[in-house]
Amino acid sequence: MAPDNLCSIAVTSLYKIYGPDPDKSIDLLRDGVTKEEILKRTNNVVALNDVNIRIPSGSIQVIMGLSGSGKSTLVRHFNRLIDPTEGSLIVNGVDVMSLSPAELQRFRSYQTAMVFQRFALLPHRTVLDNVIYGLSLRRPHVRDAVDRGMTWLKRVGLEGYEKRYPSQLSGGMQQRVGLARALAMDAPLLLMDEAFSALDPIIRVDMQNILLKLQKDLRKTIVFITHDLDEALRLGDQIAIVKSGEIVQQGTAEQILTKPATDYVKSFVGEVNRGRYLRVEAGMVPWVGGTTRPGLTVPLGTTLEAALKTMAEHETASVCVLDERESPAGTLHLKAAIALTVR
Repeated sequence: MAPDNLCSIAVTSLYKIYGPDPDKSIDLLRDGVTKEEILKRTNNVVALNDVNIRIPSGSIQVIMGLSGSGKSTLVRHFNRLIDPTEGSLIVNGVDVMSLSPAELQRFRSYQTAMVFQRFALLPHRTVLDNVIYGLSLRRPHVRDAVDRGMTWLKRVGLEGYEKRYPSQLSGGMQQRVGLARALAMDAPLLLMDEAFSALDPIIRVDMQNILLKLQKDLRKTIVFITHDLDEALRLGDQIAIVKSGEIVQQGTAEQILTKPATDYVKSFVGEVNRGRYLRVEAGMVPWVGGTTRPGLTVPLGTTLEAALKTMAEHETASVCVLDERESPAGTLHLKAAIALTVR
């Protein structure tokens, strides 16, 4: 875990229980009683059970799980759309639970923005009016809001569509409007709840590319909810896998793929094309060639899939990995790459 002073979000011992006696259920959970038994005894539903997570500033944190796992419930705590039964929640240095109603409204307006699965666009407003809707609630100068809205429409590839209405756009274009609306708020924390899951696969990949490209410049803290492991591995700097209201593993794509913490995580990653997401760093050994000029090379960050293709094209059993200064950092051998890919 990252130190708290470097975290955009710090969640500690967070519980959410629905029902007539939630505090009693927390005591039962701590005594090792299962969710199912708690439901029988108390008629309480355990939504989140002792969640702890640290999310560094400027990173993409993916929260992944199946329907009903608690992933959306967790993220809705970050801007207090849902209040916890118990636990600590610090966002950008702010104790969110201590905020008054007025302070909470301002926190939501200036510190967070959300992108939803079904776009949540206003059908009677133009594309531009949808993008600047959140800004208009802050009552800025109209010209400033319009200029900012136009800037973000251009950045998501919708320049020239500002006077159209949502019904005149494709699903992918509507989602771009939703993304532009959130980014126009210039909030440091962006919450994305299954934002791309309603899109066709090709359009979804296009939206992922747009998000990753924007993130290189923006370096916002993004919390991205998904049930799609491929999407999680592609987008996440860190991935938290949620099951039954608990985080069963938190780590990088490499850690999730190579060291699954539970059988549940193993079942998730079992059918994934590992070579598409694992980097050469996962399998390379230190460079021992001294000052010898390396032959075939690939840069750090190359996927195993791409490295294997390079070796196959040149009919060689190894490749030298170069660092940012184009100096040898290590060697990736064919056998190691294959072993990591097919495991």
